[in-house]
Amino acid sequence: MGTNLANAAGVGAAGGDRIGKGRIGTAWGLAALLAAGLALSACASGEPAKVADETVPVVLHRVGDSVGVRTGTAAGTVRLRRETPLAFVSDGRVLSVSVREGDVVRAGQQLAQLDRTAIDAAVQSADSRARQSEAEARRQRDLYTKGWVTKARVEAADAAAEAARAEKSSAQFTQRFATIAAPAGGVVLQRLAEPGQTLAAGTPVILLGEFSSGFVLRVRMPAGQAAGLRRGEGATVTFRDGAAPPMAARIIEIAGRADPRTGTFQVEFALPANPALRSGLIADVALPAGGAEGAPVLIPSTALFSARADEGFVWRYADGGVARAQMVKLGAVSGEGVEVVSGLARGDRIVAAGVNRLVEGQKLQVVADPAQTRLAAAR
Repeated sequence: MGTNLANAAGVGAAGGDRIGKGRIGTAWGLAALLAAGLALSACASGEPAKVADETVPVVLHRVGDSVGVRTGTAAGTVRLRRETPLAFVSDGRVLSVSVREGDVVRAGQQLAQLDRTAIDAAVQSADSRARQSEAEARRQRDLYTKGWVTKARVEAADAAAEAARAEKSSAQFTQRFATIAAPAGGVVLQRLAEPGQTLAAGTPVILLGEFSSGFVLRVRMPAGQAAGLRRGEGATVTFRDGAAPPMAARIIEIAGRADPRTGTFQVEFALPANPALRSGLIADVALPAGGAEGAPVLIPSTALFSARADEGFVWRYADGGVARAQMVKLGAVSGEGVEVVSGLARGDRIVAAGVNRLVEGQKLQVVADPAQTRLAAAR
């Protein structure tokens, strides 16, 4: 035959225009071009039926199945989802730290305390100034009612009293948080300060893992691997050295940006409650296979030809074992394939390799191994 469908649509022998980065865009006019290509194929040669009658070996892909990119495992570290650094809100010298790493604590339990000598003195001083300022404000108001002082004098006294009350409130706040208490039940993951140390406000003293947040497996993945994952997908986690039994996990968070140092994305898998779990365990997660109900319909990029903007063509395996061109509207390109917005339904079978050698109505022979298709093409 003089030309095949791919050549009629302006596609090279390498299987058509390859999909570039980003999204693939508009060309519904390719339908007309497809029809024209078929007409040219039929009349450009005196033996149009001979090529179509040839049986061509192809590899098929069932729409909705995994395209085979997300396979294998990834390693990660078990953590409590909420690991909170606890600190004092003011400068001071550490008087005591009453817990050690690995201690299990209850909500409200005292964990550490500052030396309160200076803090208590500051509270007493602020209280004294507040009482004095309030008394002065009352005296000025009494004198104003008798006409002996101006209103401005009263307003100044009231402002001084209000400032003194604010100072007292601040000192009491510092006094109240001179002790660190556990905000929730959990385990002490790190003890970061010792008695006698002088710390600046906000310096972590204890790292507390909160049991109520549950355990997660944190895995760092390259962009291509993380791009195909979706929240809510399931996975299987196995622990090294048998530290905990294998268990089912679920993706609950995918980082919105890569780590600037490594270029990887952090993915969190929620783990079920299990007494064997400990923060710091190393585990392997079997990544989920695509194609779950409700997930995007994905096809291999090698199945596309004559792609323009967000549209292109695939060869559908039709009744009778022949190839039928099908226009599809395309979505995002990711590490696991190309999303099909419309034109195909789950369960449809399309040619996944060897698309450049087909014409409309071509007889197809399904092979199990892509290597067989390459061998047949070489012959």
